[in-house]
Order: sequence, then structure tokens, then C-alpha cells
Amino acid sequence: MTRSISLLRPALLLSPCLLIGCASVPGADEATAIGAVQGHAERSALVGQTVTVRGTVSAIAEGGWFLQDAGDGDDATSDAIFVQQAAPTVQPGDAVRARGTVAELDAGRGTRTSLVDAEVERTGRGDVAALALPAAPADWERLEGMRIRLDGPVYLADSGDLARHGRVQVSLGERPWQPTERHVPGSDGYRAEVEGNARRTVWLDTANAAWPAGLAQARAGSRIDGATGVIDETKAGIALHLDAAPTLDAAPRPQAPSVPGTLRVAALNLENLFNGDGHGGGFPTLRGARTPQELTAQLAKHVAIIEGLNADVVALMELENDGYGKQSSIATLVDALNADGSRWRFVDAKQGPGDNSIRVGLIYRADRVRTLGAPKILEGGPFGEHSRVPMAQAFAPLKGDANRQAFVVVANHFKSKGCKDAEGLDRDQRDGASCYNAMRTESARRLHAWLATDPTGHGARTLIVGDLNAYAQEEPVRTLREAGWQDAFVVAGNEAPYSYVYDGQLGRLDHALLSPEFAKRLRGAAEWHVNADEPESAGYRAGGAGPWRSSDHDPLVLGFDP
Repeated sequence: MTRSISLLRPALLLSPCLLIGCASVPGADEATAIGAVQGHAERSALVGQTVTVRGTVSAIAEGGWFLQDAGDGDDATSDAIFVQQAAPTVQPGDAVRARGTVAELDAGRGTRTSLVDAEVERTGRGDVAALALPAAPADWERLEGMRIRLDGPVYLADSGDLARHGRVQVSLGERPWQPTERHVPGSDGYRAEVEGNARRTVWLDTANAAWPAGLAQARAGSRIDGATGVIDETKAGIALHLDAAPTLDAAPRPQAPSVPGTLRVAALNLENLFNGDGHGGGFPTLRGARTPQELTAQLAKHVAIIEGLNADVVALMELENDGYGKQSSIATLVDALNADGSRWRFVDAKQGPGDNSIRVGLIYRADRVRTLGAPKILEGGPFGEHSRVPMAQAFAPLKGDANRQAFVVVANHFKSKGCKDAEGLDRDQRDGASCYNAMRTESARRLHAWLATDPTGHGARTLIVGDLNAYAQEEPVRTLREAGWQDAFVVAGNEAPYSYVYDGQLGRLDHALLSPEFAKRLRGAAEWHVNADEPESAGYRAGGAGPWRSSDHDPLVLGFDP
């Protein structure tokens, strides 16, 4: 990177010493370049030594302020330093001479080269020009404390911390991906992706500036331009303390996808659809809606999404496991769908499946398809207490030869990545797959072995669909692909699909895997990014209107010719 020739403009107005103690600063005229104090390593070689530096105050921060000089001609060293001062007595733009002890102060993930116990003289006014940064640097250390401007593409990755901590996460150059979506856990590619994500990820905070209008409602993937401020190391990672409001180019909300084919199958994680006691009481529930009003809003969002997908069969995850009576959650959802005269029905497994507080489910348009036989479930082993019990149901179009056109939809929801009670191989192996990878892999093996027995009697055309809680290159998904199941999005030629955003990173926890015979019938596949990119403020708990943020997962829809 080539720095501008002059980052520090000369003092515009000299003034007498204004701060107590300045007259006693020893060696005040023998200043050391800040770059020489910083050095080339993560820690200064001058720790514990007393130095005098000169520069201009660029920003005030908690516990002190940043000072930057005109540079030492070495692009590999930072030209700024943090001066510790419990109650700052300077302002941005003050030209300052400071003498203090060099220290490395804890900054969370690293240290911040600093001056402590400093004696300070304000000598006039100056200005620190921002260094233009077109892309993420190979090493942020050489920019520590410097004033920069992000000139390359900057994308909003996550705004979840905006209300809580006054900061948002952005990514430089491109949106970040979950490393195990693209690479096998623990591989060299995985480690390179982790390193690249860390290098491109920056937190923006507004200690000294205002946010652009509309940021709280902006979708992940929105562009942020003109972000200018001081680079810092914090507990959260690399941060830019903004000193001017950037501009926002909000990403548009996508329309519902349309896929070719005369038969459509969708999948949707409901993010805990619980309906109280089914009579308007029983709130707050164990999960999901806390009031009848929230349930009404939640149902309206799910109905809008399901209608927008225009599917014939929909597999559901995170549905309350409360039976199939008139007051059950699945009956409540179907009643809401049928309010306009539609003919939705649910698959009745009589009980469960499983005894987890949430379960999978299947609903279908009775005016388009019919069920063939009873649903089949797979219990035992990892299924029940941890991975939710899978349910398979055979369907056929209303018109045509059912024996030739039958297809099977298998709804799934594998164990989550949460680490509670994890033991042995289910513990986090520090390879990126997180906890319970072994259990999810065993779930995949058992699922394949079960489907190989053709439990419904119509298994030639089978779709495994649902929230597998594993990204595309993790072992559970690879196990199914290696057994012959085909990724519908690969078959359809979709590039870079994603259904979930966690820690600002894109990936797929929700999968659609086809038997070879059914893959021949696939005509299209799409995800509707109606949820994962949306801020929490769009959700039903915050009063958001429309289908947006009904869940934290995006739905998917597939089109087939039967």
C-alpha cells in the first residue's frame, strides 16, 4: 500500500503552553517519530522506556486519545499511538507534544501500543488527513491507531449490536462466508478462509459521529460508503472509530422466487411456532410468541411466506410438538393458511414425531397433491432427545399415474451446534464444525440407511430436506452426498446459495438432497432471502410488517416435473 506523502498538515496556529506540566517536559524538542516507537512487531521494542513524541490528536476514545504524526517514511510501521489519560484534556485537531512511558495495554484480542503517565503540551492546531484504504490490508498492525478512510466496497455484515453496543459489523471487499460452507473443517482452505474473514471484518462505532439514516432497518449486504475514522484493536476485533457519518446504500428486499416446474416443494424453519393453549391463553410460551398479539403477527408472516413460495408441499421445522388436534400449532397454521379459502392440509402422524418440545411437520395443498399411505418416522439412536425425529411421507399429483409420479419428502432437523452437555467426540474439536458434529454425522448415516429400506414403498424419487445444522462441507452433509444424494442447488446450477447468516457470515444450514431419480426431474431451486439478511427490528416481536424476518432461516423452494 502506498501512503499519501503528507498525512499530517503543519500546525496552523501556535499557542503558548496550555496544559499543566508542559513547562517541565524534559527533552521536549527531541521528539521520536511515532513509527519508531511502534516498530515492526506487534509489541514495541521500547516498552518501559520514556520517549517524547509530537503529532495531532485524531480521536478521543475511552481512557485516552490517539495521536498521529507526519510519518517516518516507513509504510510498515504505524504513525499513530494511544495516549492513556483517564479524563482527556485535549480535543481532535490539537497539535501536541507528549512525553511518557511506552506500554502495551490490553485491548482484548491484542494489545495497543500506548504512552502512559504522559506529560502533555498543546502547541497549536493541526489536521490529520485520512489514509485511503481500497482493500483490507495484509496486516492491520501497521495501521494501528491511524486515521483511515475505507475506499473499497464495504458491506454491512451484522447490525445486531447496533442497539446494544452502538456498533455494526462490516466486511471489506465481499460478504464473508462460513469457512465450513466452502471448505472441509480443519483443512488448509478452512484456515485460510478464517484468516481472510478476520482480516476483512471491521466493527464500526460512532463514538464521535452519527449513523446514516436507516441503518437500523438496513439488510445485511447493504453498502456503506465513506467510512472514515481511527483504526483500533478491541475485544470484538478490529474497529473503526468513525469521526464522520458514512453514507448508506440499502440493499433492496427481494421478491418471492419463481422456479420452473409443475410441482413445487418448499422447506421453512418456523423459529418456534408455539400457540399457547390454542384458545388464546397460555402465554408466554416455552418458545416463540410471548403474547396472543405476537402469535397473530408471527402467523401472518409465515402465511405470507408460504403463499409467496406457491408450493404444493412444505416441510416445516421448529413446530411446537403439541399433537394434531384443533388447538395444535400445526392446525393453527393450516387454519391461517385456509382463511382465504385455500385447501391446505397437514400430515397427521398421530403423535410426535418424537418427544422433543419441537418437531418437524409436513403440510400440503389438497387441491394439487394427495398423500400415499401413512407417514413413516425414524426413532432411536440420536433421534428423539437431540436430533429431531425425521418424518417421511409419500405424495402424488392429483392427476396422473400415482405409481409413476409418486415422490417422498423427508423432513429433518438435526441437533444444533450448541455445546450444552456435549461429551467425547460431540465436544468442539476446534475444526470449525462446532459441537455435536459426531451426532449429526451419525444422524446422517442412520437416515440414509433407513431410506435405503424404502419405508414408504415409493422411495425412488425422494427428497431429504430441512435444517441439518451443518454447513455444506461439514461431515453430515458430505456423508449424505457421498452416499449418492445430490445437492439440489448444485444440480440446478445455483451459485453461492445461502440460507443463514451467523456472526455476519453466510452459509447453508438448510439443505435439499435428492435421490438420483428425483434429481433428473428437478427444474429449478431457489432460496428466498426474506429472513436471514433482515434485522431483528423487522421481526414480529418488534412489530415489523410483511413476511420479513419471520425466522432466522431463509426458506427454499424446488421445482420439478413429476
